[in-house]
Amino acid sequence: MPALSLIICIHGEQQLLTRLLESVKGCYDQLIVVHDGLEEDEQSTVSQFVTASGGEYFSRPRAFQQEPHWPFAWAKARHNWILRLDADELPSPELRDWLHAFRQRAEPEIFVAGYTCIWPLWNGRTLITQNWPAGRIFLFDRNRVRFFGMVEQVPLPDGHFEPLPLVLEHRPARKSYGLHNLLVRRQAYRWRSVIAQSLLGKPTDLPCWRWTDESWPPVWEEIRRHPLRTALHRLIVWPLRSLRDFWRHEHKLLPAAASSGGIHHCLIALAYWRARRSLAKQ
Repeated sequence: MPALSLIICIHGEQQLLTRLLESVKGCYDQLIVVHDGLEEDEQSTVSQFVTASGGEYFSRPRAFQQEPHWPFAWAKARHNWILRLDADELPSPELRDWLHAFRQRAEPEIFVAGYTCIWPLWNGRTLITQNWPAGRIFLFDRNRVRFFGMVEQVPLPDGHFEPLPLVLEHRPARKSYGLHNLLVRRQAYRWRSVIAQSLLGKPTDLPCWRWTDESWPPVWEEIRRHPLRTALHRLIVWPLRSLRDFWRHEHKLLPAAASSGGIHHCLIALAYWRARRSLAKQ
């Protein structure tokens, strides 16, 4: 029977962490919490809470993103199956039941690297979609995925991820989509800057898990090779594709949500273009 290590990366967020852990009782075998940012007081209330909850707590240098901490956390896990949740998420009752059942069944076939779920949009008060977007990787075997630690990068499977028609609710204090997240939140600018600087080097320069290839996956290599053309393409084509998918799954249109990914990647490509020009002038 597969055992699960629940890994959560946070910055503060004790109230959200408390809510999440209440919702996933009995769904995991080990708890690891990594704090993004070294704390002067190692006996902080967050670390005390995690320890009291039976978990292991680590604080690491501030990265303003969680992905660089994942290889470290996965190496600390006692179990190969990693349950990856964020503090502002809540599994639906059906997903919790599935996790309970998963821990009681036989080990999945070797070609199953993990599982994805539905990650509905949240308007700050309620979920506004039921089936879109899908593809959120929430559970995987660490020995069946490869990864480099950069924001917006996800684990890549040796085999495949099996999609599940189950919901993981993303409930931040704000909307989970829209132009405000892209153009007003300071975090979005930090993320785009981190990605742009990372793309100037190799993925192997970053914290890695089973990743040895010095070339970038196509979604990033396209930005490196043709930043302006890629920016324009993703600004126009990606929102249209998302609108189509949104209609197919929800039978309604929400342009603010459908356009977010394309706009974000357009801005990433422009940030990389500026970073490359700046480097060339040095």
